[in-house]
Amino acid sequence: MVLSRKVQIRLNIFLVTIAIISIVVFSMYELGYLDELQLILAKDNHIFYWMMLVGFLAEIVAGSMGMGYGVICTTTLLFLNIPPHIVSASIHSAESFTTAAGSISHIKLKNVSKSLVKKLAVPAIIGAIVGALCLTYVGEYYSKITKTVIAFYTLYLGFQILSNAFSPKQNKSLKKKTNLTRLGLVGGFIDSFAGGGWGPLVTGTLIKNSFTPRFAVGSSTVAKFILTLTAAITFIFTLGIQHWNIILGLLIGGIVTAPFSAMLTSKLPVKGMFIVIGTLVIVMSSVTIYKSVF
Repeated sequence: MVLSRKVQIRLNIFLVTIAIISIVVFSMYELGYLDELQLILAKDNHIFYWMMLVGFLAEIVAGSMGMGYGVICTTTLLFLNIPPHIVSASIHSAESFTTAAGSISHIKLKNVSKSLVKKLAVPAIIGAIVGALCLTYVGEYYSKITKTVIAFYTLYLGFQILSNAFSPKQNKSLKKKTNLTRLGLVGGFIDSFAGGGWGPLVTGTLIKNSFTPRFAVGSSTVAKFILTLTAAITFIFTLGIQHWNIILGLLIGGIVTAPFSAMLTSKLPVKGMFIVIGTLVIVMSSVTIYKSVF
């Protein structure tokens, strides 16, 4: 079987990442820190392994639909009663690596418009910093209210994802004018504050407004990496580095899946996945809202 260039690039990134992880684990073993690592992985009822599964499934969805990683991870972590500020900080820390891999792939495949990235990324950086700071101070002291608000937002995204399964195709000749500055600013804030939402909001808007899909997805992915890194750094300065078990689980689960998501894209029924994922997000968000209110 001959691999496409996109799959080959992702496979190379995957192999390099696995090599780095192997070196780190071996070094920890040699330095006597492996027992401490095992204690970290066993914390919180072995949540590390559940996060690996979530990261694995979320990356499959993101690879096939171009969106959904943050939404799925956020919905699941809120469902597991993880505080909102820890949810977003953990997701953005892990996603910094997965979006970097995706960005490299799109850049090498020439799927990126520099002007589009600049117009989205600059306001997204501002939005990401403001969103992270708001979540750090509001989410920590008013976690129940924040959790409910974010759950309502993921519920809305669930309906948005579900509606995509039945949306008619857009007429490419009817390209709508898009305020990219406002889109990047709002997308950056929401993604940072809510733990996800950039894909459904920004990538979805670009495609609906008839931007060329490959440039919409590629440019949006690079801009997403920039805002994700910005949010992660902001959370590190405000919260420190916490919950390594969650971060490592999401990261490893996503890395394992990323090289093969391109191959899965042509095999998985996208409409069916929209229905399944949308329904799942709606149900889990509804349960979280119920638990928060009652």
